[in-house]
Amino acid sequence: MTEITTLLQIFIWGLTAGCIYVLMAVGLNMIFGVMKVVNFAHGEIMMLSAFTSFGLYYYTGLNPYFLMLFSMVIIGIFGVIIERFGFRKVLGTGKLNEIFLSLGLIYILQNAAVKLWTDDIKKINSPYSSMTLDLGVLNITYDRIIAIAFTALILISLYLFLTRTDVGRALRATSQNHEAAMLMGVNVNHMYMLSFGIGSALAASAGTVHAILSPFNPYMGTIPGIMAFTVIIIGGLGSIPGAIIAGLMLGLVQNFTIFYFGGAWKEAVAFVLLIIVLVIRPTGIFGEEH
Repeated sequence: MTEITTLLQIFIWGLTAGCIYVLMAVGLNMIFGVMKVVNFAHGEIMMLSAFTSFGLYYYTGLNPYFLMLFSMVIIGIFGVIIERFGFRKVLGTGKLNEIFLSLGLIYILQNAAVKLWTDDIKKINSPYSSMTLDLGVLNITYDRIIAIAFTALILISLYLFLTRTDVGRALRATSQNHEAAMLMGVNVNHMYMLSFGIGSALAASAGTVHAILSPFNPYMGTIPGIMAFTVIIIGGLGSIPGAIIAGLMLGLVQNFTIFYFGGAWKEAVAFVLLIIVLVIRPTGIFGEEH
């Protein structure tokens, strides 16, 4: 394998990892942008999706990418339930209550997953895992191509929803000013539920992609969850374009760091990047000055 081939291969791996971070971070920003709530259990929602997709695949044998849609719906509904009967109850009572609620969800969801599926390592076997696209200088597995294409499709769909539909515009209005949105007749509570549902569904798509590309267990959501928080801070809190750029950048930087410096630096380099960005621009790349 030539040096250029190796670098291109690392680029593809980094792009795929970045797609997972993007889906996670955009979901987090959807929730934070509308509700101004940080859900520390976002990684565990991703984990729950991985097991949901695994269970659907195990019992139906259907294409895992097709099952991703069902997993997104199931986890999206689960997110709505969490918002309605969890975060809604503590909203406005203090950030500490919101933090403890989400931290409690981490342990509840992890232990529930261990009880239901055990802590054994699992993986979804994609029908495309052995298929590659030969581009001459490198081979790209179909799974990675599909993961990148799915991410692009989801992001385009989200953009069209937010900019071309009345509900999407209502979500954006709520994120900009709750009181003004209420005066315009927007049901803010419905927007809270919808944002949490969409954010959870995006985490679900990331969980399914992760489950297809890599082995997973009930504790797999911790690191991606932390990385997603790093991404939204680098990109700017509440900024979806910032989350996309920062997520792809982090995936690429991490994979090139692994190649040149070893796997021990994979997570550390994320915080090095975070510190550099915050020193140069404290609000993040696309964050707004207040």
